Amino acid sequence: MSAAAGSPPRRGAWRALAAAQRRFPLLQLVLLVVAFVVGVVTLPGFGGGLSVVSVLVIAALAGLASIGQTITILVGGFDLSVAGFIVAGALLVTQVSEQLGIGFWGAFLILVPGALVLGGLVGYLSHRFRIQPLILTLAMGSFALGIVRGPSGLAVVGQAPTWLTGLSSPISTTFGLPVPPIIVIWVLVTIALAVFLRFTVGGRRLYLTGANPVAAEYALVRTRRVWVIAFAFSALCSALAGVMLVSFSGNVDPNLGNPYLFISLAAVIVGGTTGGGPGDYTRTVVGALLLTMVTTVLVGHGLTSADQQIMYGAVILLAMAIYGRERRIRDRV
Repeated sequence: MSAAAGSPPRRGAWRALAAAQRRFPLLQLVLLVVAFVVGVVTLPGFGGGLSVVSVLVIAALAGLASIGQTITILVGGFDLSVAGFIVAGALLVTQVSEQLGIGFWGAFLILVPGALVLGGLVGYLSHRFRIQPLILTLAMGSFALGIVRGPSGLAVVGQAPTWLTGLSSPISTTFGLPVPPIIVIWVLVTIALAVFLRFTVGGRRLYLTGANPVAAEYALVRTRRVWVIAFAFSALCSALAGVMLVSFSGNVDPNLGNPYLFISLAAVIVGGTTGGGPGDYTRTVVGALLLTMVTTVLVGHGLTSADQQIMYGAVILLAMAIYGRERRIRDRV
């Protein structure tokens, strides 16, 4: 009798925790704190100001590179063009701009509409002809990089302007405050996206399109337009992330964007956003922070890149095991 009597309260407590987890990434925040404490205890100087800022800079790069992936996953798609657009954007504002003599801002004026058009084309073709976005985005990423590499030949090299490197330097400041500009940019972008997704008509249309496209059409939502805008925005964000990455690394190489294809996906999934289901960019922010913190601690203990890949895979599998059991929004519409 006592066991039976104690079962409903325990079940109710678990349901309450599950409901809270659906509303906010509590588990990820707990793991983030645990990872930080482990780093402070086991790595000398890990809790110092410069070390914390450095981790935040790396997390900001991962978070900015994950914006487009978040949006495309929310509408029920997927974006494999992240790496291609990152390298294309970085190369365009460095080597290509110098060779063409158009300067950084001239290249920037080409980058923005170019990325929007190519990304929007993927969204249109995928929705119009029911083609898997994985195929089209992978092809478009290679296409974009090929176009940008044309003026520079076969080489993929480039040097960031001196002023640009200051955006991501851990020792740089913003209006006199000891905070690098890239962190401030990330915070502002996070706030803007949170407001858009939660409080605007466009955000509600995006969620409805991903949750149940048929219901969205009946609700007079132009789902094709939503897909075009989502993939155009994703391509632009990836290209701009390339600019931020070259500001951090100082130069461009062919593999600059490769890690961020996986990192962008991992940050979204670990944060708790599922395709067409519950989630938002703030979850991706937490996912990016958690992945960066864990990776930094592992690197501090001498783990190899192969070990890190195993860790990433294990974290994603765990996250999918937790969220895969949840009812998706499209099942409730």
